[in-house]
Amino acid sequence: MMPVLFFESISIPIPYKKIYRRLGFTSGVTKISASQKKEIDRHIKDAASLIQLKGVGLRLPIKEIKGAKVTVGEDLMFESQHLAKFLRNCGEIVLIAATAGDGIIDAIEKDIACDNVTHGVVLDAAASEMVDASLDWIMDYFNRTLLREKRRLLSKRYSAGYGDLPLEAQKTMYRLLELEKIGVRITESCILVPEKSVTAITGIRQE
Repeated sequence: MMPVLFFESISIPIPYKKIYRRLGFTSGVTKISASQKKEIDRHIKDAASLIQLKGVGLRLPIKEIKGAKVTVGEDLMFESQHLAKFLRNCGEIVLIAATAGDGIIDAIEKDIACDNVTHGVVLDAAASEMVDASLDWIMDYFNRTLLREKRRLLSKRYSAGYGDLPLEAQKTMYRLLELEKIGVRITESCILVPEKSVTAITGIRQE
């Protein structure tokens, strides 16, 4: 099994368009004044200053896909019809995860407690989109290394708790990815802490 790759500091451009979309603004449809945009952009920059993106990635061979059972690495199994179909043309998987850190969550909770709703909502949206963008960054990293093998990741990814892949699968991913090393915890109910932390699975296919 290949070693876990740790990305201690992920630097990405602020995804303004996606953050605005998450906030409910549609380009060319939703009208917003210059002063409103200035305020929201300031909140987004506040979020970016609080977010500390970290991530991990792990490449594992697929040993067998049989029915809904996907066996990887050293006889580790994920059970999901949707995941099995998603990975049907792949010989390997890549597990990835990213977190925005505790600072942004503390700030959001403080805003909620102080009834500073607008600022808190923007911080929440920015954190969600920046963590998602950091998963894209990790996938791009793997694609660059896979280029010389004439292989490539699937364009999409699959997460525990979606479709028929149970949230409990997150326990396996947490352990394999050694997420405690980047400050992520997991609860008894398989929820990652801090809140803006995500895991995902994607496949490697031949070009």
